[in-house]
Amino acid sequence: MMGSIVSLCKRRGFVFQASDIYGGINGFWDYGPLGVVLKNNIRNLWWHDMVECPPLDKKGNPLRILGLDSSIIQHPSVWEASGHTSSFSDPMVDCKATKIRYRADQLVVYVSKNIWNNGCNIGVITGEKAFAFFEEEEEKVVSSKIKKLCRKNVEDFHRVLFMDIDLSFYKNIVAPDTTEVGTLTAPKAFNLMFETRVGAVVDEKSVAYLRPETAQGIFVNFKNVLDSTKAKIPFGIAQIGKAFRNEVSPRNFIFRSREFEQMELEWFCHKGEAEVWQEFWLEQRLSWWKNLGLDASRINIRRHEQEELAHYARGGGGTRDIEYKFPFSGEGFSELEGIAHRCDYDLAQHQRVSGVRQEYADQAIGAKFIPHVIEPSSGLTRAVLAVLCNAYTEDEAHPSGFFMNFRPQIAPVNVAVLPLQLHEGIGRLAREIFHELRKKYIVTYEDKQSIGKRYAKNDEIGTPYCVTIDFDSLQNMDVTIRDRNTMKQERIGMAYLSERLRGLLW
Repeated sequence: MMGSIVSLCKRRGFVFQASDIYGGINGFWDYGPLGVVLKNNIRNLWWHDMVECPPLDKKGNPLRILGLDSSIIQHPSVWEASGHTSSFSDPMVDCKATKIRYRADQLVVYVSKNIWNNGCNIGVITGEKAFAFFEEEEEKVVSSKIKKLCRKNVEDFHRVLFMDIDLSFYKNIVAPDTTEVGTLTAPKAFNLMFETRVGAVVDEKSVAYLRPETAQGIFVNFKNVLDSTKAKIPFGIAQIGKAFRNEVSPRNFIFRSREFEQMELEWFCHKGEAEVWQEFWLEQRLSWWKNLGLDASRINIRRHEQEELAHYARGGGGTRDIEYKFPFSGEGFSELEGIAHRCDYDLAQHQRVSGVRQEYADQAIGAKFIPHVIEPSSGLTRAVLAVLCNAYTEDEAHPSGFFMNFRPQIAPVNVAVLPLQLHEGIGRLAREIFHELRKKYIVTYEDKQSIGKRYAKNDEIGTPYCVTIDFDSLQNMDVTIRDRNTMKQERIGMAYLSERLRGLLW
């Protein structure tokens, strides 16, 4: 299924590999004519539901959430204070034979079960680069590679992560892109931030970083927003923007990439109310994903274990992930959004490093304190992928054998106007309808190819409704509305067309 979705994305203009004509660049993606509209629709919906029309509190009052758009490049001290300079890293290993770098916690080792059980030090390793692109093909490829190297069946092997292997095993392990043994180094930390230079002079003082998250831009502007708006606790600051992480092994299409967009809210509140607000935002965000159209049976909530908590979430209410079952998730789920209790870590760190007070003066209790923070943080690009995967619906009754079941409000095209034939009268009437509808909806006009092929194309791009104009339309002033999902057709008078579509779409 994942292969079909990736193919569709390129063929119909949702997502392209960046720099495709030069062979692409791993971990970077371009959004085509349909993809950019889909992404913007999801972004706009999030902004509307979080900033323009935020949720109501338990008393029925709208929450106060303020918008921000901070710079991608911040002062280097921002990342020192946040901990990114020293600890934002992944374990990586290098292959001395091929000079290829791998994430140590992603490499999978297949060791003979007999050898593993006897404590001997011979093994075979394979990783993502040895697999076909999609996980459903993994076992076939792994089996082939192991047979080639060990001439045994995959059932004879014990599967473990490279990180779990004792150092004594390394000298006899085969890396994914070579047949030599003992070419992998021991794991070491690899900082994920992209380094750049600011200014004309290249020296240590010119070093800067592309932001690895949008959150810090909010924290360093906390006092600016507080002073300029006179906001009262609790309140939130929301931001949508690009972030950059030099991932060792980008994978699974746009799920894990090196350039991506985040949709983040930092909710500032009293320490004693933090856990209540975390539950509130978990409920709100779960509802939002379902309203986006995601299948509830494919959504999961997972609480982070203590040992996997980020440094800023230790000592608080922890982190809950909203997860989705992507085609590559196997039997499990993959993260869509995290709702973290960041405690007062970030503001306290910036106060310490900058020397600028980050306290909130609460007039009601006559005290100053550094607020605690609840952070619902989601990836916009992951949201696009979830929507694409969720929308892909196989159905042999449809001309293409499938259709994209987008929720109408986020579909990249709302309505397609299709004159049945190249006839002057039909064409003139169809163009009149097109120009009227485009004032209210995202509408396309298509008069090439057979009507069946045009229906098939619009099924593939997820157009909820097609409006067909034929010879009867000239006489009766009515048109046909075709439903994408059911393929049923409804005849309706032109005078009622716009109102009918509004009811169907919204």
